[in-house]
Amino acid sequence: MFRLRCASPKTWLEAVLADFDAFLLDHAAAEKKASGMAMSMLSHYPDKPELVEAMVELCLEETLHFRDVVKLIHQRGLILGADSKDLYVNQLRKLMRQGSELYMLDRLLIAGIIEARGAERFGLIAEALEQGELKKFYKAITESEERHEELFIDLARRYFSGDEVEKRLDELLDAEADICQALPIKAALH
Repeated sequence: MFRLRCASPKTWLEAVLADFDAFLLDHAAAEKKASGMAMSMLSHYPDKPELVEAMVELCLEETLHFRDVVKLIHQRGLILGADSKDLYVNQLRKLMRQGSELYMLDRLLIAGIIEARGAERFGLIAEALEQGELKKFYKAITESEERHEELFIDLARRYFSGDEVEKRLDELLDAEADICQALPIKAALH
């Protein structure tokens, strides 16, 4: 689909593997927020049937991921905590332009970029884990995030011209690389 402009650093993966419990708690929060974002999008654009149907499906899938991560958390004797702000997502959201059409395009493209970064990072985790159920789970999550990335970019292309999508995606990918490279290293998805 498209390539991220920078790779996640090895130090990020090391931090996640060193404190996987903290990562799981953050992962659960990310899945819950992704489900809420899908619900928000379908509420914001009820006049776009293809988007509404896609977001209903996405909301359900992200909720199932949340459920699965919660099960992993409980198996480890952990409990969910309060959600914390996601610096990465919040900085990307600041890039959204004003005006209903511009905002919609940016919202779709940024969602696709967030899913692409999730796919990259979950893939790194899946590669690093030893054989077993957890590795299978993160391989499946990686594939899901890749599908979600495609979904958002396909929706953008459905509602906007290819040139407009490509130009703005190029700008946002450059900005995302800068944001990603400035993130603090911690046992969290972003």
